[in-house]
Amino acid sequence: MAYELPALPYAFDALEPYIDAKTMEIHHDKHHAAYVTNLNKALDGHADLQSKPIEKLLADLDSVPEPIRAAVRNNGGGHMNHSMFWKIMKKGGGGEPKGELAEGIKSSFGSFADFKTKVNDAGVKRFGSGWSWLLVKGGKLAIESSPNQDNPIMSGGKPVMGVDVWEHAYYLKYQNRRPDYLEAWWNTVNWDTVADYYAAAKK
Repeated sequence: MAYELPALPYAFDALEPYIDAKTMEIHHDKHHAAYVTNLNKALDGHADLQSKPIEKLLADLDSVPEPIRAAVRNNGGGHMNHSMFWKIMKKGGGGEPKGELAEGIKSSFGSFADFKTKVNDAGVKRFGSGWSWLLVKGGKLAIESSPNQDNPIMSGGKPVMGVDVWEHAYYLKYQNRRPDYLEAWWNTVNWDTVADYYAAAKK
């Protein structure tokens, strides 16, 4: 069964003024769609792999034949990363998390302000294209960045929140000002969904 592009859970302009409608349209309808198309193309003839949930496919890349492994890593990662990215944003988002997620962040990073600074720093310092992540690894919250469309699940981590720092995520509005994009992005966060990912990652 082929992988499918998930629908964007809100209108293209829902995240204005922080992320512009044209960026959202191109990002979802062109970039994410291309990852799905190319993933399915790479897995054509490998029904056993196509039937796996994307998380299981990427967590066990060694099971993917070497000739198609890079294509699966890049396009499968793009599909998984963006599927999460759309969900952890919403119209009227932002603020700070509550409950167990807030406690976990405070315990691991000292304060929400320090946590936010570390996530932004990981994104700013990621050379070229990639992601800044909040993840659970070894039972604890951690912040990492990854290149290209790599996902923490490829190295034993469990992603809780990922911020896209590819230029296609921000260039129309912010040009080369990645720090400004990252600062604005916090106004879109859907903390309820991030908390759900955190709860799942702790199991």
